Amino acid sequence: MKVTIIGSGYVGLVTGACLAELGNEVFCLDVDTQKIAILNQGGVPIYEPGLKEMIARNIEAGRLQFSTDVQASVEHGELQYIAVGTPPDEDGSADLQYVLAAAKNIAKYMNGFKVVIDKSTVPVGTAQQVKDVISAELTRRGVAELSFSVVSNPEFLKEGAAVEDFMRPDRIVLGTADDAAGQKAKTMMKKLYAPFNRHHERTFYMDVKSAELTKYAANAMLATRISFMNELANLADMVGADIEAVRQGIGSDSRIGYGFLYAGTGYGGSCFPKDVQALSRTAQEFHLDLQILQAVESVNQDQKKVLIKKIVKRFGEDLSNHQFALWGLAFKPNTDDMREAPSRVIIQELVRRGARVVAFDPVATPEALKALELDFQESAHLLSKITMVDKPMDATVGADALIIATEWKAFRSPDFDVLKKQLKNPIIFDGRNLFEPHALAELGFTYYGIGRHN
Repeated sequence: MKVTIIGSGYVGLVTGACLAELGNEVFCLDVDTQKIAILNQGGVPIYEPGLKEMIARNIEAGRLQFSTDVQASVEHGELQYIAVGTPPDEDGSADLQYVLAAAKNIAKYMNGFKVVIDKSTVPVGTAQQVKDVISAELTRRGVAELSFSVVSNPEFLKEGAAVEDFMRPDRIVLGTADDAAGQKAKTMMKKLYAPFNRHHERTFYMDVKSAELTKYAANAMLATRISFMNELANLADMVGADIEAVRQGIGSDSRIGYGFLYAGTGYGGSCFPKDVQALSRTAQEFHLDLQILQAVESVNQDQKKVLIKKIVKRFGEDLSNHQFALWGLAFKPNTDDMREAPSRVIIQELVRRGARVVAFDPVATPEALKALELDFQESAHLLSKITMVDKPMDATVGADALIIATEWKAFRSPDFDVLKKQLKNPIIFDGRNLFEPHALAELGFTYYGIGRHN
């Protein structure tokens, strides 16, 4: 099938590459000329395992192309995916300007039936707004009789495992209209996703608004589990319990399960923070306060400072004579995404207390430097207190303690003898509970985890 992807960011690139991998002819559009140039030269502007190789393979096969030509993109695809950004507005609601601009461009150039697919994470009611924008533009052109249908097809991709998630989905959610155009769109989408349903049916068909709400509900539930466990971890610290034992105890209950029950320094990234805010904002528009979600967000903001509290308790408020090694910058492993990353809060709090920070991340350093420039734009002189290094052990030389902010696999089994020699003090603040407290104590380390005890 001929598919157009509007927006060559994280979701658009993964969607486009994976659909091309299945044999479809995919046209990826983006208004960012620099990004398109990088892609056409064989580069990838984001880090996602397996994506670069998949893109290269499908470009060579002639199934995947990248362009800034809007008209050509509309003419190409019978299926028009909108996969542009929906950043949070000042009030926390999703900013739909890019979604609606994409819809208008489709209507500006379409000359036959189109299925317009909302792949971006959008609030309930967005499909109707997209439909209204397209109808208005078609009327302006004098071709109001042209038929189209708007489908909601939210993405459920985990950064760091997005290619695998797309190619082996646990579910596909499709929201379609009940009219004739909607039924035609449903048939076409069913054909597109047929390769995923050969073993068993993975597609859930529903109305458009339910599909839109499903995406937000899923992310809000996962964020809730994280904040819940972080609160319990903080209580475990107070009462002397071990949150890892608690996790295993409750996770073994089939009604609860083990997923997203790890205590840490809070969630980040491009999805959970903005989606929790946007869902709360949608509810407020209907005069409903989602009190649980408000608490989830509040707990998460506090949790990003949990290591700072432990560091201050150990070293004092004034850290001007101290240097800290920081392992991990990205909000999670296998990505270079620095959006809402807890490491940013940790670095800001340390530096503003006078400390020096020497940091390492396997892939996120370039994005981290950009993010920190934004964080310190009003106090740029503090950036001189932050150093990035190319090897994890280089960060530990002469440091007063090691801080772990991202659970990269490469951090799980360091040479503890070397680590102990290079640190000024054998102290580890483990924001991801990578290590066992008893094992570290036997090696001579003072260990501070999240809800762990020796």
